[in-house]
Amino acid sequence: MTAEHKTAGYQRWSLLTFLHWRVPAELIQEFLPKTLSVDTFEGSAWLGVVPYAMERVRPWWSPPVPGVSWFFETNVRTYVRTASGETGVWFFSLDANQTLAVEIARRFWNLPYKHASIKLNQRSEAGSSATTLHYSGLRKETPAVSWSIDVSVDTATAVPAARGSLEEFLVERYTLFCQDRHGRLYSGRVHHTPYTLCPIFNLSCSQTLTSPVAPQIGEHCQPHHLAFSPGVDVRVSPLKPYRGSEIERSGL
Repeated sequence: MTAEHKTAGYQRWSLLTFLHWRVPAELIQEFLPKTLSVDTFEGSAWLGVVPYAMERVRPWWSPPVPGVSWFFETNVRTYVRTASGETGVWFFSLDANQTLAVEIARRFWNLPYKHASIKLNQRSEAGSSATTLHYSGLRKETPAVSWSIDVSVDTATAVPAARGSLEEFLVERYTLFCQDRHGRLYSGRVHHTPYTLCPIFNLSCSQTLTSPVAPQIGEHCQPHHLAFSPGVDVRVSPLKPYRGSEIERSGL
C-alpha cells in the first residue's frame, strides 16, 4: 500500500476564507526550494491568506480529544509545481492557537507552524443564510504579525469551483510540499470532496501576515481574489520523501 492510500489522521476544515494577492512569480521563486517552481495562473503567482477553524483533528487510531482537537488556524501559502508537473501547496507559515498541534506539526510534519493568539467569531442572521465572520490573530513568535479580517457571505450560494477557473487553481490543491531542517523535501496528500464556494460581499481586511514574503502588500491592501467555503471533511495521508529530494540535498 502506497503512502497516499494510507491514513495518518482525520480532521475537518470549517469556515474557510480564502484571500489571495497577485504577486510577481520571480518574487515567490526566491523563497522556494530549488526542486520546486512557482505555479502561475495566466502569468501571475498568487500569495494566499486562509483563516479557518480546525475541528476533530485526530490521528487514525484515536477519537477527537476535547481541548486539543479543536482550534483556529491561519496559513500563508503559495502554489508550486515539480519538474514532473505535479502541483501542490507550499506554506510560508501556519499560525495556530493550540500548543500541542503546533509542536506536533513542527516535529513530525516539517511545517512552519507558529504559536499565536487567534479568535474566530461568527454571527448569523435569524431566518437567513447570510453570516458574518470575524477572524483576528497575533503571533507570539518572530516575525511578529497580526491580522483582523471581517467577511460577510451568503452560504446558500455555495457551489464548486468551475473547471479551469482561477477559483479551482487557488483552492483545489491536494498535495503539500515541505522541507526538513536538512533540506530534504517531502510531499503529503489530503483527501476531501471539492470545496463549495460562495462569494464574499463585504470585506474588511488588515494584516501583516504576508509582510515577510511580500512587503509590497501593505497592511490594508485589499486582496485581488476572495472566496469563502463552509468547509470539508479531510483524510490525511502520511508524508513521504519526495523522489527529487536527492537533488535538493546535493545543493546544500
